[in-house]
Amino acid sequence: MLRSEKDTVYKMIKLIMFHVFWLIVLLKLIGCQHLGHGDKLQAENPVAGKIVFAVPPSQHLPAVGQKPVDNSDGASLKKGLRAFEVYPNTASEFKLPELPRKRPDTLRPLPIPDLPSLKHLFSRQPEPIEELSTGRDAPLTLNSNTVRAALLVPLSGSKSDIGKEMMRSAQLAVFDFADEKFELLPIDTKGTSKGAKAAASKAIADGARIILGPLLADSVRASAPAARGADVPMLAFSSDRRVGGDGIYTLGFLPEEQVRKIVSFAVSRGIKNFAILAPDNAYGATVSETLHSVTHRLGAKIVATQFYDNSSKSHTDAVRELADYDRRRKTLLLQRKELRKMEDEVSQKALRRLEMLQTIGDLPFDALIIADGGKRLQSVAALLPFYDIDPEKVRILGTGQWDVPGLGAEPALLGAWFAAPDPSARKHFVEHYRKAYGTQPKRIATLAYDAVALAAVQAQAEPVPDFSEMALTRESGFNGRDGIFRLLPSGVVERGLAVMQVLERDAKVIKSAPKVFQARIN
Repeated sequence: MLRSEKDTVYKMIKLIMFHVFWLIVLLKLIGCQHLGHGDKLQAENPVAGKIVFAVPPSQHLPAVGQKPVDNSDGASLKKGLRAFEVYPNTASEFKLPELPRKRPDTLRPLPIPDLPSLKHLFSRQPEPIEELSTGRDAPLTLNSNTVRAALLVPLSGSKSDIGKEMMRSAQLAVFDFADEKFELLPIDTKGTSKGAKAAASKAIADGARIILGPLLADSVRASAPAARGADVPMLAFSSDRRVGGDGIYTLGFLPEEQVRKIVSFAVSRGIKNFAILAPDNAYGATVSETLHSVTHRLGAKIVATQFYDNSSKSHTDAVRELADYDRRRKTLLLQRKELRKMEDEVSQKALRRLEMLQTIGDLPFDALIIADGGKRLQSVAALLPFYDIDPEKVRILGTGQWDVPGLGAEPALLGAWFAAPDPSARKHFVEHYRKAYGTQPKRIATLAYDAVALAAVQAQAEPVPDFSEMALTRESGFNGRDGIFRLLPSGVVERGLAVMQVLERDAKVIKSAPKVFQARIN
């Protein structure tokens, strides 16, 4: 080929490459305009539900998304943004996994009233996503088909770690249950009553049909008026039954039903005389009042009650008083003194036996309920044998605060009984969560999962989404990650509880939780 011909071909190639380059740039610019809508970034998924981050303008922080936007060189968004709409998150380091574009054929509309097993989904997990920077000033727009639920949790403040775990659990429920109509709006309560009140107002302004949360009783009290005023039901995560009623429902684990369950079981095993050791706070008072009510109804008795300062580092005096240690010790010392005066073989043998004891005389109770958990429970339990409350003779009982791993590390608690949800259903949730996020969820995380699952199922009700009192308080209830539960018209939750026994490494079920509820007695 001649040199002139080569130059001609080379020029043609350069011209083609030039046009291809600008064609690619033009296509990218068109794609960017298609995704961008003002200050709001949207991504639609025809199958999965959507999560919408809703915060006041003053709290605008980087949002959750798939790929960072580099505005310096005009680069457009890259592939992978899908499954939910994203708005500014209140905690920039918080990341949620991405929902899939297509769901398996095995996931179909869920039967009502029960939420079915999700074992076939536990092998799936969302992928982590990165952050995008965007903003939103105006309330969210709402199309006619959208069913919006607001999640009120502390994403900032002292309880933000709990709020973020509940947020992740909620996202898993969206992943498992929601259809294309469902949107979840996480709103930061900042862990304060004022923040919860503002969050509830924001949720209502953004068109929420149901509010899930807030977490604390004071926050529920502050936000409830706005929900009631808008006739929007609220499923709060508090365990204080006093905040429920008139459209507000408490999903937390109530100590009253735990006490009823464990005391009824103990009475069925022949225990009649009870004692209680409890912190001097609202929780201790609730357990004590319920114990008095239940024992009276069942024909049992409370023979000893002792409260202690829950802010104190030592609970020695309370345990010593409950054990009647000083009187029993004094009685023992007097008997030893008398036997030492005697020289016969029988008296000396009795003396040798008494010298091995700390006290003498049986306690008037055969069961002791300790209304506490965590480090205080371990501290109190360790004092029991020291003051001669023998776990071999006195059955130690507990509440749902005992429903944590590692309780058997304290020898005095081995063999103790407590009431809690059956762990088998929660086990699958924990595996699912750990596989998705790589961490162990807090005990309370299942509440957010079940609340969102319930909302997502009710959003699929036919012929229209149904969040009415009749739908939420259906007698058969729901089957969640902590077993069966149902909401009562009074605003409290009723759960099917199991009776657990503490072992060295974990706890075992010694009485199974019910699979269905009995008919309510009006």
